[in-house]
Amino acid sequence: MVKHLKAINHYFLKYKWHFLGGILFVALSTIFGTYQGVIVRNGTNQIIEVFKKNEAAESGVFITYGLTIIGLALTSGLFMFLMRQTIIVMSRHIEYDQKNEIYSHYQELDASFYKQNTTGDLMNRISEDVGKVRMYSGPAIMYLANTLVTTVTVLIFMLSVNVQLTLIVFLPLPLLSYLIYRVSDMINKQSGKVQQELGNLTTQAQETFSAIRVIKAYARETYFTEKMQEKNEVYKKTALKLATIESFFGPAMVLMIGLSVLITVWYGGKLTIQGKIEPGNVTEFIFYVFRLTWPFASLGWVTSLIQRASASQERINEFLNTKPAITNSNKETYLIKGEIEFKNVNFRYPENNIEAIKNISFKLKQGQTLGITGKVGSGKSSILNLITRQYDVTSGEILIDQKNIKQHNLHLLRKNMGVVPQEVFLFSDTIANNILFGSSNKNTGKEIIELAAKQAQVHNNILTFPEKYETVVGERGVTLSGGQKQRISIARALINKPQLLFFDDCLSAVDTETEEQILNNLKQEMENKTAIIVSHRISSLKNADLILYLKEGEIIEMGTHEELIALKGSYFQLHQMQSN
Repeated sequence: MVKHLKAINHYFLKYKWHFLGGILFVALSTIFGTYQGVIVRNGTNQIIEVFKKNEAAESGVFITYGLTIIGLALTSGLFMFLMRQTIIVMSRHIEYDQKNEIYSHYQELDASFYKQNTTGDLMNRISEDVGKVRMYSGPAIMYLANTLVTTVTVLIFMLSVNVQLTLIVFLPLPLLSYLIYRVSDMINKQSGKVQQELGNLTTQAQETFSAIRVIKAYARETYFTEKMQEKNEVYKKTALKLATIESFFGPAMVLMIGLSVLITVWYGGKLTIQGKIEPGNVTEFIFYVFRLTWPFASLGWVTSLIQRASASQERINEFLNTKPAITNSNKETYLIKGEIEFKNVNFRYPENNIEAIKNISFKLKQGQTLGITGKVGSGKSSILNLITRQYDVTSGEILIDQKNIKQHNLHLLRKNMGVVPQEVFLFSDTIANNILFGSSNKNTGKEIIELAAKQAQVHNNILTFPEKYETVVGERGVTLSGGQKQRISIARALINKPQLLFFDDCLSAVDTETEEQILNNLKQEMENKTAIIVSHRISSLKNADLILYLKEGEIIEMGTHEELIALKGSYFQLHQMQSN
């Protein structure tokens, strides 16, 4: 049941003083709380003696008993408070550390992982699943420790009175243990299904919110509402089935406790008549039985928490045990010049086995510009994915400065790259901070930000906004036009003045006049820097030192603009279509 939870044992070692302190406070709280039974016994015996002798009771004696019980209860409560302050606080520390561990691991995983897993599932594992594991490392352990210590303490007190009565009172408990054993496996399996359905539900909600503009544009609100209701219904039925299984515990445990009380009164009364125990021992044993009520009543709940935590930790371990395909083995610092060479490169996407690149070879010297064009799905963006090392080649090799890309310091390499992706992503932050995202210098000034914006031909647009550079864009830049988002993304790539610049069809949403201005600005910026421009527009590529025309992952034409026009092939046809 807890094999998956072994993965967090190192956290218990890290917070061992919280853990050990909590166990100590559990023991002290239990001892002071259980000792009240002795006072109850003495008080009961005192009352019976008074009635036997038909004497007036001394009120001071019973006041002393009452104050002693109150004192013991307060002391027990104090240690219980300290118990929660150590074990529950420890669980919050573990939750904090585990979320950071998962988030850091997410950052290390490669693009293939994110194509195979949904955002909703990723979020669910770092939030819902970690929350359920925290319930194990906090409340479950606390109540389990309380149950064990209380059982041992009460058992010692009871055995010191009468062994036979103790064994009789504990008679129903093996049946309770058997019930827990039988149901625990059902809870574990059903908990896994509940978490899976919750992940599906979260994914559906996330996709709906992200695509809300498209949904409204096609008047599909009713469809998505019904789809959400269907997934909600599946989750509800799965969760209710789990609740049904768990609901067997409560009544069963109340029955067990009730049987123990009846046995105590019956057999205890019999022993009292025989003179083997005192009358106060019966009330003492009833007190102990009720003392055990919550610990044993919590066993079902604790078992449920552990089962859910185990199912959640299994899901967490699945991701934590996923090793990134792209690793960085070089930590050295050196200068990146920008020479790029592809040698017989072939590439298949690992998540779907689609062959995207077939025997690609070309060479770019430092300061040269490469243009890439071709039909949709011809492998243009795949070349950029390989150069930025989002994926590794299936065969062949990529050289940067005559050194295999796998041998480079990946972090250093990417810091020297300015990438403008086809799908622009802007954070829900100010325009200035979105541009600054591309800078490795935290102290980059306003002048540098504005210069990058001017080079990207977006500075004048920004000045028309009420808050100018401090304007907060909506989620994914929803408040901006497509062209504005693309140009801010270009400014982000330029601000760090990288040695390698990659533009993936990033001028598709701007007019030809703005495109011409941006390309003229980039000419100055790209001097002595290597650039690759992917575009369907010939106007974006014509000044490149080398142009590739791709078809189904292969280079079918290669040369300068003039050479490809003279060839009168696919590139020439594309040029003719765009010229008319």
